[in-house]
Amino acid sequence: MRFGPVLMFRGLAERSVRLAALVVRDDDSRPPALTAGGRSHPALRLATVAGHGVWRYDFALPLGTVSDYGLAGRTHRVDTRYEGDLHVGFVSCNGEENGDLDRDADERNAMWQRLRAQHATRPLHVLLHGGDQVYADEATDGHRLSDGWPDELPETAAPADLDDLRLHLRERFLHRYAITYAAPGFAELAAEVPSLMMWDDHDICDGWGSLGDVERTAIGQTLFRTAREAFLLYQHAATDDDVPDLFLDPEGLSLGFRRDLPGLTILAPDLRSERTRARIMGPNGWDRFDAALADLQERVFLVSSVPLLGPRLSLVERLMQLTRRMERYEDDLRDQWQSRAHRAEWARMLRRLIDVEARGHRVTAISGEIHLATRATLDTGRPEPLHQLVASGISHRAPPRLYAMTLGTLARFGEAPIPEHPIRIAPLPGQRHNYTAERNYLTLARKRGTWSARWDLEDSGTTGWLSI
Repeated sequence: MRFGPVLMFRGLAERSVRLAALVVRDDDSRPPALTAGGRSHPALRLATVAGHGVWRYDFALPLGTVSDYGLAGRTHRVDTRYEGDLHVGFVSCNGEENGDLDRDADERNAMWQRLRAQHATRPLHVLLHGGDQVYADEATDGHRLSDGWPDELPETAAPADLDDLRLHLRERFLHRYAITYAAPGFAELAAEVPSLMMWDDHDICDGWGSLGDVERTAIGQTLFRTAREAFLLYQHAATDDDVPDLFLDPEGLSLGFRRDLPGLTILAPDLRSERTRARIMGPNGWDRFDAALADLQERVFLVSSVPLLGPRLSLVERLMQLTRRMERYEDDLRDQWQSRAHRAEWARMLRRLIDVEARGHRVTAISGEIHLATRATLDTGRPEPLHQLVASGISHRAPPRLYAMTLGTLARFGEAPIPEHPIRIAPLPGQRHNYTAERNYLTLARKRGTWSARWDLEDSGTTGWLSI
């Protein structure tokens, strides 16, 4: 199991771009140094997992150029021309719940290959990953403590057995990340385009944060802590020691982050670490998020792993109470901002963003999670609405079109958690229906100071540009 380099965007410093490169080796031997800008950069060991070394290189490239770095006999080119026209990619849902690692590689990674080809002709500057970078749902299989997760667990678990479970889960998480990150298309892009990643439930397990009491068991907490370690290692090339420098909450209870580029703030709240059935974000997450709303750039990309603007779900939740056959979908609905359980918190978030717009910034919400492509607008009282763009998923196969049409029907009821600021769901450019059931990814472009977005759809091709 080996992969890398995977580039991580750290930030800007004077006239340079700070980067980290993650590599995982088959053994625990030290990898060769990375070369950049005429300098040699040694690897820093982050962890050893099941005999595999996890290593990071910290280095910088000059801002405003196309530069190279070299590693293990290969040269990788990185475009850091961030100050003028800008090209940002967004992906989510890179996998499936069951049998993901057994899928045909060409089928699974077809959209990654397409995005890589697009990058070759029009380079991406940053790649945003909006959740479910891996589908770890099967990581609990194969161990007697967690085989029945989340429905059938042993009543007690000895400390030694929990330690053994942790080792099992660490290896299983590494296995999933290694295969996912070494996939054709992803591997080449990840070596050239700096990434920013925010997790969602499948990076832990399906529905994490909405499952209730089982999450607070010793087995549940072992699962969460191991998934969190994997998130830090493989999605941020980091350990707990790096948390104060990389995330908004120095305590690490919430792993939301903010990064700034010229004219652009990327803000990603953590919607999983403090989540319960009664809330989406906890005290640490909200406090740090509010503090991060100061001194923003002109444009703000809010990465909300779960769509911020969506149809009215209270009708569906009421119907589910009528039949036990629908209970298994309850956690999926509870995950959404639009759930009845989160309605007050949803309005709180929307008011924050309306206030940001009132201060003269332009906010664009970007999300994944639903395995469909769609868009929506929020009337903020300004001439132009706040746009929500949803791209999901890049490798998760699309659900049936009937599912998309059902959501489209719900969208016709409208939604307005803040009555004077209605939400409207709308089709993608060139599409007839509000939800498009095709695999997809999103590109956001700034050209001569004006932002627009377009989707690449697996069957329908590339949409027209949408002004945002």
